[in-house]
Amino acid sequence: MTRFLVVFDVDSTLIEDEVIELLAEAAGKRAEVSAVTERAMRGELDFAESLRERVSTLSGLDGSVIEATYERIKITKGARKLIDAIHASGGKVGAVSGGFNQLLSPLADLLGLDFWRANELEVIDGKLTGRVVGEIIDRKAKASALREWALQSGVEMGRTVAVGDGANDLDMMAVCGLSVAFNAKPKVRDEAQLVVAAQDLSQLIPVLGLSTK
Repeated sequence: MTRFLVVFDVDSTLIEDEVIELLAEAAGKRAEVSAVTERAMRGELDFAESLRERVSTLSGLDGSVIEATYERIKITKGARKLIDAIHASGGKVGAVSGGFNQLLSPLADLLGLDFWRANELEVIDGKLTGRVVGEIIDRKAKASALREWALQSGVEMGRTVAVGDGANDLDMMAVCGLSVAFNAKPKVRDEAQLVVAAQDLSQLIPVLGLSTK
């Protein structure tokens, strides 16, 4: 029986990086993309539109940039310890990202996540096309993922936790039982039920009443 569900945003939450910016750096477009990312996370731009704009800068990059970028990802301090504590206490862990499946899938395997979902970069003939394929994971899709995983796990919504940092996380934070702003933008800190100021996810272990055995 699953006792509860914790769903994390990924970029700047579960990991220290914004993956789109690491990819853009390989295309010589990091500054340009960082500016768009910042505006999107503050809620000043439509996320889907901003994602397409940022991904378009990656057109023509060799597909090998994905693996090279994965190797540069830094897992947030305390993330592994928190995930282990959630599992030890009978919970499940999900991650839903406005980033990309090609990087989240190996990360999910590494961290032992139970659920994960992200956007899919289109790669044709070994090159990034500058497009994403399928449903874009925006704020509504994040909330839908949390609901879906809770239902699948037999967990009431009141026993779900959402952890995030940007405007794209606000819908899932609105429907969960406990919303946590971590490394968050002002709007998210204002709307979350709990704010974690330290850049250490293990700070949530005592807050959530978890066992570390």
